[in-house]
Amino acid sequence: MTAVTGRVAAAGRGETRIADRVVAKIAAQAAKEAVDVRPTGAAAPRATVTVHRDTARVRVSLDLGYPSDIGRQCGAVRRRVAERVRALAGMEVPEVAVQVERLHLQGAGTAPEGSTR
Repeated sequence: MTAVTGRVAAAGRGETRIADRVVAKIAAQAAKEAVDVRPTGAAAPRATVTVHRDTARVRVSLDLGYPSDIGRQCGAVRRRVAERVRALAGMEVPEVAVQVERLHLQGAGTAPEGSTR
C-alpha cells in the first residue's frame, strides 16, 4: 500500500458542476419566497437558467396579486433570486429577468357597485 504524500494542484482535482435544472429550482423557490402574498389560484413561479462557467442568467415567470406595488415585488424577486443562487450554487447572477404572467385580482367582489377596475 502506498501513501499519497503530495498535494494535487487545483486544476488536476476536477470540478463540481451544478446542473442548470438545479439552479432553476433554486431560483423558482427563491422567487416564491420573495413574493409578499401569493394570490389564490396563482401558479407556482417557474424559472429557466442559462449557465456559463460560474455565471447564471435567470428568467423567472410568476403570477402576482393586483392591486400591489408590482415594481417593488419584481425588485424583491430579482434580489432574492440572485442572493440565493449565489449562496447555494456559488454562481454570480448578473441578470434576473422577471416576467409577470398574470395579475390576480385580490379581494374580488369588494369593489363598490358601479365601479370598474
